[in-house]
Amino acid sequence: MCRWLAYAGTPVLLDDVLYKPAHSLIDQSLRSKLGVETTNGDGFGVGWYGADGTGEPAVVRDIGPAWNNRNLREIAAHVRSSLFFAHVRASTGTAVQQTNCHPFRHGRWLWMHNGAITDFHRLRRDLCMAVDPALFASIEGSTDSEVMFYLAVTFGLDQDVPGAVARMAGFVERLGKEHGVENPLQMTIAVSDGVRLWCFRYSSVGRSRSLYYSARPKTVREQHPDLHYLRDVSDTTRLIVSEPLGDLPGVWHELPESSYAVVPAVEKDYLPFWPEHA
Repeated sequence: MCRWLAYAGTPVLLDDVLYKPAHSLIDQSLRSKLGVETTNGDGFGVGWYGADGTGEPAVVRDIGPAWNNRNLREIAAHVRSSLFFAHVRASTGTAVQQTNCHPFRHGRWLWMHNGAITDFHRLRRDLCMAVDPALFASIEGSTDSEVMFYLAVTFGLDQDVPGAVARMAGFVERLGKEHGVENPLQMTIAVSDGVRLWCFRYSSVGRSRSLYYSARPKTVREQHPDLHYLRDVSDTTRLIVSEPLGDLPGVWHELPESSYAVVPAVEKDYLPFWPEHA
């Protein structure tokens, strides 16, 4: 499995979030506490939007481990963004290659995933056949994560993000069960169009991989005034992470099972999520 983070809010240097926290994503690439594997060294990727959120995002991916990549360090120290993704990969069986590293990009969309489609090798052909033929040539790698992304685009990501992800999850579950796979889907997903960020936590078995969201910055500043990476940001700023970036109380809240978060939040910190079965 993998570890990832998504940031949305006041523009910050990527370095402030990727490297400086006590249990940063770079530290998690070597010493994950909540992942299936301790080490996530099968590649990494970052994707970011400009400060105004317009245009296509930039994406940089590499097959080496994040913890000793000089180019990532250089980028993080000089790129400032209001919305960015970062991902460190632990392969579940597909090749360690650049096109299999997250995040994935299509137009203005960014997507990354932790989890797996059970018995993906058996389901892959039927899953791919459901992708819009106009999109199929855009699939570059061999992961279940990328196929899930293009299924969501096929099922209406441009019009309704939660609905498209629900239709994608429902399709994977229905197809899996047709092939005798009892619990086909395990996923935490982040997806963005550069304006909003959506993050989902769901699994067919009801025991999903870990996912946390940060408390409101005002609350964090009151409790921990020396916490640098949320010191000067707006109160709508949020981090969503596979595991907390430190052990400070009150900073991190677990996203409940079968739910999703939207940043900026509309009313609540999270909403229920269920697959849509045809």
